[in-house]
Amino acid sequence: MSRFAGKKAVVTGGTHGMGLAIVKALLAEGAEVVLTGRSEKTLEEVRTELKSETAHVVRSDAASMADIAALAEYVRAELGGIDHLFINHGIAEFAELREVTEASWDRHFDINTKGAFFTVQALDPLLKDGGSMVFTTVANDVVFPGLSAYSASKEAMRAFAHVLAAELLPRKIRVNAVAPGFIKTPTMGVAGLSEEERREFERQGDETTPLKRNGTVEEVATAALFLAADATFTTNVEFAVDGGFAQGLVSTH
Repeated sequence: MSRFAGKKAVVTGGTHGMGLAIVKALLAEGAEVVLTGRSEKTLEEVRTELKSETAHVVRSDAASMADIAALAEYVRAELGGIDHLFINHGIAEFAELREVTEASWDRHFDINTKGAFFTVQALDPLLKDGGSMVFTTVANDVVFPGLSAYSASKEAMRAFAHVLAAELLPRKIRVNAVAPGFIKTPTMGVAGLSEEERREFERQGDETTPLKRNGTVEEVATAALFLAADATFTTNVEFAVDGGFAQGLVSTH
């Protein structure tokens, strides 16, 4: 029997990349899923691609408190309650110290941190006791110049996830995170890269990752679903999906 047959889930940032891979894996195992995104063009593309009665594609901006409240009402009306919550949305923009603006700093924290926290707050009443929550963080033990705002916003998310794991213990809700390293996606996880910059970023991933390649979105999805359904005695863990990148491994070849 499928792990997710009859289960209900929400995946934020589920219209592309790692989020969409999580959605597809859930649907393939029988789950009913609400997935969110901001771009109407991408939302429509995903509706056409999935063509599933158990996939509910919803426009929702994580930086908007009104959108978060509307998402919670939609989930309540369509699903009633949920078994699994995947907080996957986020943005990353390159800017070194003197290039970071107040607007870009606020954009990172409004979406990646504030949006994540208040989405959890809004959906928590709908998450069933014994359910699970999985955040997408980042392999932050290795420092990338130019990603100070992004890294800080993801570290803040990880910090409150620690506390939520403790707060939700009485309800036996497990709170964990996947921390991806270099993962091959159309944008390589960073907004605004040119095709040449994207290829260079991917090349760096191949060279600096101990396993000598970029990961796939499917590998991240496998880890996320493992934490959601199989790791029943695991909570407050950040699970690296990075080919050994943040573990200090050195290839001898």
